[in-house]
Amino acid sequence: MGKAKWILGGLGFVLGGPIGAIIGVVLGSLFEGGSSWIGRLPGDEENQSQDSEQSYSDDSGSSQRATAGDIKISLLVLIACVMKADGRVLKSEVNFIKPFLVKTYGEDGAKEALQMLKKMLERDIDVAAVSRQIGRHVNYSTRLEIIHMLLDLANADGDFAAQEQEIIEQIAAAMSVTPRDYESLAAMYRKTKDPNWAYTALEIEPSASDDEVKKAYRRMAMKYHPDKVATAGEEIKQQATEKFRTINEAYEHIKILRGIK
Repeated sequence: MGKAKWILGGLGFVLGGPIGAIIGVVLGSLFEGGSSWIGRLPGDEENQSQDSEQSYSDDSGSSQRATAGDIKISLLVLIACVMKADGRVLKSEVNFIKPFLVKTYGEDGAKEALQMLKKMLERDIDVAAVSRQIGRHVNYSTRLEIIHMLLDLANADGDFAAQEQEIIEQIAAAMSVTPRDYESLAAMYRKTKDPNWAYTALEIEPSASDDEVKKAYRRMAMKYHPDKVATAGEEIKQQATEKFRTINEAYEHIKILRGIK
């Protein structure tokens, strides 16, 4: 059980619901002791108090909490959903995930996380149920960056498989990410294919006035400022920083096209 402590310490909402069930079965198949891990480990109260938290209200209106640890585990489950969407796991996807796991869990923890990911890839996962659970417990800005990371994963080989795009769209919808916000995130991967990608990234039409372009840029820069996800963990904050740069790139691209000073 000691081997699993790195993943159990400081967790909140993921210990229940469909994500908790998946993790329980996976850990039960990897470590001795079956799935009896459910519940707090002795001494974990200290880990919980030190972990970053996001406050929100769930569907029942009760106050809940999402820790950085919750978000990391949620991402691991969603990563498995995307990797298996097209029926194959590519080397480019594995190479993309390994540095993320090392950065998230350290060298030792990354090995165990990779073992867990492999077990998740062998299981049928109710994508909608998992995504709804995350949507209820994670703030909107963090949900956007989760989708952003999944798009990065799907694009690891330089192109999107139709099945991967479909599953990410399902995840986004189940997490209550608006279609417009999803398209804004996806636009950055269409720079060479869509001449209007910059407008889509700023969530405006090419017919928008120069003043509307400027207002859209300020609105999007505020929406994707990294400070919005400061408590979600360094990995999510890096995703927000990347999106923030893309917003600036889109704005500069439109300014050049239009000759805006």
